Amino acid sequence: MTTGGTGTPARWSDLRRFTPARVALGRAGNGLPTGAHLAFQAAHAAARDAVHAALDVAALRDELTAHGIESVAMRSEAADRHTYLLRPDLGRRLRAADRPRLTPRPDAFAFVVCDGLSATAVARHAPAVLALAVPALRAQGLAVAPVVVAAEGRVALGDDIGEALGAAAVAVLIGERPGLSAADSLGIYLTWQPRRGRTDAERNCISNIRPAGLPPAAASDKLLWLIGAMRRLRLSGVGLKDEQLAASQAALQD
Repeated sequence: MTTGGTGTPARWSDLRRFTPARVALGRAGNGLPTGAHLAFQAAHAAARDAVHAALDVAALRDELTAHGIESVAMRSEAADRHTYLLRPDLGRRLRAADRPRLTPRPDAFAFVVCDGLSATAVARHAPAVLALAVPALRAQGLAVAPVVVAAEGRVALGDDIGEALGAAAVAVLIGERPGLSAADSLGIYLTWQPRRGRTDAERNCISNIRPAGLPPAAASDKLLWLIGAMRRLRLSGVGLKDEQLAASQAALQD
């Protein structure tokens, strides 16, 4: 910790300028001051609301359409939010009635958008990421399947959908588990040659996508870099390291 001229440690409250974490809250007797206590309750309520919020699939698809991105609405085998929270396995499988609606797109790139544990994050940030990433992939000559907007979905739902499509790779945009500092954090999980049974070790994750974390434009850049590296190496997961920053610095030195 930095010190002042007298050698006295800087005030803990100075840390609040650099982090949204709950530091230097003070105390009132054996408890928190009223303001800090109420702020904690508000953050906890926002996190609970994000977990239980329903994704407005129609509004999200309308926004994608405005960006020139085709989409299709589907859902997992979890019939409702309550079931989704209690049965993670059902959120990993596509509803049987929706499977025939998937038109095989061999070797195409697939995007799946799932509500996950924060529909708020998906509604706020997924369209901005896709509006940048999809046209960029098309400009590279890559085929992109219609975006699947799936209600009550988990990360592994992308494996099921990607396998049914015969896709070369899938990126799942999903609402992350809310914390007390952020209830609108979006994650992206990238998997090469998706199929049911893939493990998390076979994926790459871009996390904390939100204006106060990794902004959507930066997340799109990182996703495109990882897709390029994934295609060169023909793999994803622990064998694919995020070396975007090192590559950028090397390019500047050339």
